[in-house]
Amino acid sequence: MANLEDVTSVDLMTELLRRMKCSSKPDKRLILVGPPGSGKGTQSPMIKDEYCLCHLATGDMLRAAVADKTPLGVQAKEAMEKGELVSDDLVVGIIDDALKKPSCHKGFILDGFPRTVVQAQKLDEMLEKRGTKIDKVLNFAIDDAILEERITGRWIHPSSGRSYHTKFAPPKVPGVDDVTGEPLIQRKDDTAAVLKSRLEAFHKQTEPVIEYYNKMGVIANLPAEKAPQEVTAEVKKVLS
Repeated sequence: MANLEDVTSVDLMTELLRRMKCSSKPDKRLILVGPPGSGKGTQSPMIKDEYCLCHLATGDMLRAAVADKTPLGVQAKEAMEKGELVSDDLVVGIIDDALKKPSCHKGFILDGFPRTVVQAQKLDEMLEKRGTKIDKVLNFAIDDAILEERITGRWIHPSSGRSYHTKFAPPKVPGVDDVTGEPLIQRKDDTAAVLKSRLEAFHKQTEPVIEYYNKMGVIANLPAEKAPQEVTAEVKKVLS
């Protein structure tokens, strides 16, 4: 734990004011669902800050548990070293551990989990033992054709991270960075072939999860094809 004597007064006051603001916020336990490129990554920081939630990305949590050599992390490392998939029970256990942190006091956003109905059921069982449940599943709904146009049009300037889009934010000269004049590249994941296989996996695995939560009445469908600020307004409306 950090020694508070070494923390600046500005940082302490900022954190104190944040906690005072958060104390009046209602608890929320959210899941974000949507295909790659649907805008979950754009909206999650806003949701996290606005509602004082912790953001749980299971991949990051697994790596942290392994690095910290927690009991569950040790089990996960053993499975990975054998070339096995980390079990659903282990992942849910790592989420359960994370929920004990003060940053998760007001609730959480889960992104990238659950991916299957079995995982959703195990998550619900764990939350039930804690006396809580999922409040809302935000479904970033978008047509595959719109996604393809959105993703395959992305180009990046590798050294600066500046991004362009052939339709929505084109460079002044096609294929060239506006600032340096250096060539732009397309990430491996941003091709039509890679997107097609990722979308197939999403539809096969995750659409049953959407149906599972739909039966519980906690799905909120968001028009993810809209501009980010419009999607933000929809999110706030759903969560108010």
